[in-house]
Amino acid sequence: VQLQASGGGLVQAGESLRLSCAASGRTFRTNMGWFRQAPGKEREFVAGILQSDASSYYSDSVKGRFTISRDNAKNTVDLQMNSLKPEDTAIYYCASRNSVRGSRDARAFAWWGQGTLVTVSS
Repeated sequence: VQLQASGGGLVQAGESLRLSCAASGRTFRTNMGWFRQAPGKEREFVAGILQSDASSYYSDSVKGRFTISRDNAKNTVDLQMNSLKPEDTAIYYCASRNSVRGSRDARAFAWWGQGTLVTVSS
């Protein structure tokens, strides 16, 4: 599985941004997730979505502001980020795991995109 993330940029607090991740290769039964890593911090889970029924799950820090969605026909997963805060500033990574179960653990994801930088100014 190859993943290509895009859509990052510089926005002001309160604004929105949409990230997209295009998957190619053997994407059957892959569950997708978004993670982020801020400078000096560990990579953290942001949102995940199951391939089976598109059920989604979020970290508490983004719940209600971010929405993850997927298009299985196009093999894409998007992350709509609204009401952005300076603390959302990070490199965002999309990731994939070949399992029917979702996970919030980065170690459970085998494939990773290259990351896209999101900067939110105050």
